[in-house]
Amino acid sequence: MSDRDRLVFSILEFLQEQIQLGQLSGDAAESLEVAAQCLETAFDVRSSDPETTSRLKVSQSLLAIFAEATKQEKPKAPTTEQKAEAERLKNAGNEAMKVENYTEALEYYTRAIVLDGNNAVFYCNRAAAHSKLDQHQKAVLDCQKAVDHDSAYSKAYGRMGLAYTGLNQHDEARECYGKAIALDPDNASYHNNLRIAEEKLREANISGVGAGAGAGLNFGGLDFGSMLSNPAMMQMATQMMGNPQVQNMMTNLMSGASGSADGSQGLGGLLQAGQQLASQMQQQNPELVDQLRQQMGQPAPRSEDQGDPPNPN
Repeated sequence: MSDRDRLVFSILEFLQEQIQLGQLSGDAAESLEVAAQCLETAFDVRSSDPETTSRLKVSQSLLAIFAEATKQEKPKAPTTEQKAEAERLKNAGNEAMKVENYTEALEYYTRAIVLDGNNAVFYCNRAAAHSKLDQHQKAVLDCQKAVDHDSAYSKAYGRMGLAYTGLNQHDEARECYGKAIALDPDNASYHNNLRIAEEKLREANISGVGAGAGAGLNFGGLDFGSMLSNPAMMQMATQMMGNPQVQNMMTNLMSGASGSADGSQGLGGLLQAGQQLASQMQQQNPELVDQLRQQMGQPAPRSEDQGDPPNPN
């Protein structure tokens, strides 16, 4: 593995990301696809190959690496005329945002940055346009550029929090909102967004605990965790397994499965056993069987097929 191959792989990933964003014209997207194919052929790197991906993929995207490498570079100071034109472009971008023309706003802010790359507001405004276009990773990078130029810019931290929220990275969002509040403690929006991020984190933790506790106990739509904790279910299973007829049926089933070369006899026995077990369950506890049907999304038998309803309490 060489640094050259890793760089080529990162470039290929970047090109694929740009194509998948769907913001390029058909000709432009096709040109990038051709460029990617040429890179793969020239350097013998196949980005679609899982083994290549595991071997060459790096922890950060090419854009993130570039932003980190260039964040200390300061553009040349703009002239007075350039500053004035950049301000005009920013205002045009703001007007485009008001009428929800976010792509046009993005272009205006980018042109303003080209003229005056030291203005934190331009980066922060472009981040807002990126977020409106669901380009949340780019919004994070622009917000970072903004705070690199102005570390006390609370709005940049607030917008970075929104971008992280769009990426479902609620821990990072919470941290950004905390920094925004430290700089602007009276901003109700930051406090509200912080509360939402903390709620999302709590929901994720609760969901994770629930998933871990029930792991391996939910198959085919049946919640086996609940079933095994159901006293009626366990009592019926115990009674059934104590029934000599059921024991004999299971013994015959196991011997049939082991004695069949292709497994067909065992499969037939399994189906027969399942039918007999279902029949006994329906006779012993029809209410419990209905609950199982509901878990599996199956309708209960028609009314004429059901047993007598239980007495009301």
